[in-house]
Amino acid sequence: MNKEIKGALLVCFAATMWGFDGIALTPRLFSLPVPFVVFVLHLLPLVIMSIIFGKEEIKNIKKLGGSDLFYFFCVALFGGSLGTLSIVKALFLVNFKHLTVVTLLQKLQPLFAIVLARIILKEKLKKDYLFWGFLALLGGYLLTFEFHFPTFEVGDNLLPASLYSLLAAFSFGSATVFGKRILKAASFRTALYLRYLLTTCIMFVIVALTSSFNEFNNITPSNWLIFIIIALTTGSGAILLYYIGLNNITAKVATMCELCFPISSVIFDYLINGNVLSSIQFASAALMVISIIRISRLN
Repeated sequence: MNKEIKGALLVCFAATMWGFDGIALTPRLFSLPVPFVVFVLHLLPLVIMSIIFGKEEIKNIKKLGGSDLFYFFCVALFGGSLGTLSIVKALFLVNFKHLTVVTLLQKLQPLFAIVLARIILKEKLKKDYLFWGFLALLGGYLLTFEFHFPTFEVGDNLLPASLYSLLAAFSFGSATVFGKRILKAASFRTALYLRYLLTTCIMFVIVALTSSFNEFNNITPSNWLIFIIIALTTGSGAILLYYIGLNNITAKVATMCELCFPISSVIFDYLINGNVLSSIQFASAALMVISIIRISRLN
């Protein structure tokens, strides 16, 4: 197995872990404010990493240039903060009743990533990628809506939710490209540590502005358990696998591999909540997986 396929599989696995998190873990924190949840989910891994290898990584961080630090900040701002806040806010606005609309708009992420990869990383677009990329997006649409057009109802916050979803798509797509750029200047561990450090700082400011630090008093023992599980597995663990895989593939391939997130979400929703997929959705999921595999084989 060559390094491109291994890299694509690692990114797919990380995205699958995020899918599990969205179905089985994060929803259990629904009683807490979104900015506070994002802050704690980055703070806990940062504390653990600081204890284990913080001093060494601080020395490595000091060796980075100004442009490298700028791209690290962009990853933390777009991927760690804005993207997560936006997609969760969008879901909360529609009260989890119109997930299809939010999910479809988030699937515009590859379009943003492709354009930015061409501008920032100078990656060339190949016809094969465009073909399989189109099939992957088509599979994503059919998985979400089947053969129907999306419907918009009046009076249920769909307009602001749609705008937040577009912001999330742009943010995650941007973070994919910026993440590829920073691996040219830092190791996986340094990238992981600095991402969590900067994201924690950004979220600290956001939580301070929203005056929700008193939410620490409202965290229950079960909440702490979920926080710790996410921090050690689907949080920092998945991010580390993501960076290792990203180092061996292009940003265009990585953003398509991340479509494993919606696929795994549907599968886990069936396994955990008993929601059954239709035959069209099964076929659409298969189309997305095949497209992702073919894309991973492109050089």
